[in-house]
Amino acid sequence: VFKNSWGAGPVIFNPENAKAYRKWIGYRYKDYYNVIWIMGGDRNPRENTDDVEVWRQMAEGVVEGVGGNQHALMSFHPQPKEGGGSSTWFQQDKWLDFNMHQTGHCANQGTYKHITHDYGLNPIKPVLDGEPLYEDHPNCFNAKELGYSVPEDIRRIMYWNVFAGACGQTYGCHDVWQMYTVERDGINGPLRPWPIALDLPMANQVQHLKNLMLSRPYLSRIPDQSMVLELQEENSDYVIATRDEKGSFAMIYFPTGKTAVLNLSSLSGNKLNTWWYDPRTGTAYEGKKKKKANNIKILPPTSGKGNDWVL
Repeated sequence: VFKNSWGAGPVIFNPENAKAYRKWIGYRYKDYYNVIWIMGGDRNPRENTDDVEVWRQMAEGVVEGVGGNQHALMSFHPQPKEGGGSSTWFQQDKWLDFNMHQTGHCANQGTYKHITHDYGLNPIKPVLDGEPLYEDHPNCFNAKELGYSVPEDIRRIMYWNVFAGACGQTYGCHDVWQMYTVERDGINGPLRPWPIALDLPMANQVQHLKNLMLSRPYLSRIPDQSMVLELQEENSDYVIATRDEKGSFAMIYFPTGKTAVLNLSSLSGNKLNTWWYDPRTGTAYEGKKKKKANNIKILPPTSGKGNDWVL
């Protein structure tokens, strides 16, 4: 659509041919139910151009080709930016079924703030981080000074996002997306061939987040940061909370196992059963019973970098 700071072109699409092409390709795949349509191409529309209208016409062409909005699950893939991602341009568009962010490839950013932004918009739409920090990725594209991503950084981002209200989470691997092998020139310093990278720690540990979230009612879950009483710095220690809207359960994520003071008064019942869930192994350990209180100090089983826990 446009080359901007990267890409070789040629620039092909305008609002007129964009809709015609997408109508054709939508019709071609209208009978396939395993297709998720992603507009955007990892680019943000430029101001004072027809970029927004190009993407809008593409999306509406798909809708027409497949036979209606109900037949096309669709979003938009932006580049990193502050505040909203896809919602910046398309929040009111009927074709945009869920919002998407790209929070980029830096380890120490408050990705949960992006999810919180979109969670509060109207009309209400699901939101997720479509391109977070990848496993084996150079941090901020600067491996020499900042090294590569490590599993605890990726876990922290995943749990932050989902507990902040995301409907799910994307996992990526720097070696795998480019199908790197030693016979190829790697992009941005891949560390190992992609078949070996399939067995990296987070490629397996991401399932533990899914299993945890599906172990409790899914559609009645809400974010509730009021459960964490202390004023927190926005760093890697940031504790984040989510719960059932009627108080049947809560989950609090401790990225580094630091002690936190919690308000449990929003939970139902006077005596609370507790478990500690290990995001590294997917194992749950029964904890001590707690009396419901609006001010209770909680100490996770272990602490320090890489010692993340869910209560």
